[in-house]
Amino acid sequence: MTACYQKLNSPIGPIHIATDGEYLRVLAIGRNWNQLKNSLGHIVEKEHPLLSQTKQQLEEYFSHRRRRFELPIHFAGTEFQNAAWNALLKVPYGETRSYAQQAELIGNPKAVRAIGRANGLNPISIIVPCHRIIGKSGKLTGYASGLNDKAYLIDLEKA
Repeated sequence: MTACYQKLNSPIGPIHIATDGEYLRVLAIGRNWNQLKNSLGHIVEKEHPLLSQTKQQLEEYFSHRRRRFELPIHFAGTEFQNAAWNALLKVPYGETRSYAQQAELIGNPKAVRAIGRANGLNPISIIVPCHRIIGKSGKLTGYASGLNDKAYLIDLEKA
């Protein structure tokens, strides 16, 4: 597979987005790109209509004009990871859930630690909103690009 990618600047730093030509496959914040780009195979920095659409929707999101993304996405994970990532899509804009609630949503209430691990491997950050998952106590815990980014995204959605 050859994937096209582009980098854009955002309020939380550089974001890399990649497509296989049909689906958005990666949205990586900051240094997380180095880990995720290896999953794409051959990649080239090149414009693509899906990347342009993604950039536009991200700009709308960061300027409070978009609450829901309308992009074709594809996960390349295990059955458990795919279930965890699909559960993230059910957490409404501006709301948070605990890891335990996410585990219950996929019908595996004892898999809280595995949910945390799956969320950490989420290849399509922001659009698949793992930032909306917090600790049971209400504290921010874990985010691949750091807790400052997670706090920014939660605050952005609550504003």
